[in-house]
Amino acid sequence: MKKKRILLKIGSNTLTKETDNISRGKIEDLANQIAKLQYTCEFIIVSSGAIAVAKQFVKLESKQKDVFVKQALASIGQPHLIRIYQEIFREYGLLTSQCLLSYSDFEKQESKTNIVNTINVLVNNNYIPIINENDTVATDEIKFGDNDKLGALTASLLEVDLFIIATNTDGIYTKASMENGTPKTIELVEDLNELTNQVVDSKSTHGSGGMQSKIEAASVTKQSNIETWIVNGLEDHFITNAFDGKILFTRIK
Repeated sequence: MKKKRILLKIGSNTLTKETDNISRGKIEDLANQIAKLQYTCEFIIVSSGAIAVAKQFVKLESKQKDVFVKQALASIGQPHLIRIYQEIFREYGLLTSQCLLSYSDFEKQESKTNIVNTINVLVNNNYIPIINENDTVATDEIKFGDNDKLGALTASLLEVDLFIIATNTDGIYTKASMENGTPKTIELVEDLNELTNQVVDSKSTHGSGGMQSKIEAASVTKQSNIETWIVNGLEDHFITNAFDGKILFTRIK
């Protein structure tokens, strides 16, 4: 049986459970779900959170531009972030690896081939690649929106079966419901142009993405005929519950 290949993009807001610290409980929740699904699904994770982890340990003094401080924080936080993933996933019998990518890698055919070949070897040997942007050389995440676009480009390149964006809302809400304060989830989207009119853009607290960057990401995967789910990652068991139809989320087909 061929496993369903899933790219899960998890942002800083979800990983911190909207606090100032990375939530080990959230990473345990991920590991628990992936362990349950490992016989039918293979996972590739695009994870933000390096800067959020670093802020727990250090306060950097600098007269440099904010973007350089963020890059320095990412450099401090990235090994800590991977260590937390490794420790927790190992408890669930899951193996992890680190892959750092930058947007320029998607512009060169040779790099793209290398990414696909390397990740296929990892996945075929039951390693879960944990991908983040190579922040020390790129300022793009800070520009491109919390790894949403990186997730979408990677999903398309790896020809995944499903792209899941874990966020802090129950998917995308209708504009009218946002305006009257009773958020109502749009469950199915087939026309992205129609959706763009629905979106009230708001940035997340830790992340640099808002709903707009998620829709742009979904438009990238849609071109590759990949379905995108926007799911509330703050909930426990959000992946298995989405598969079982127990929660509301947005499907972009």
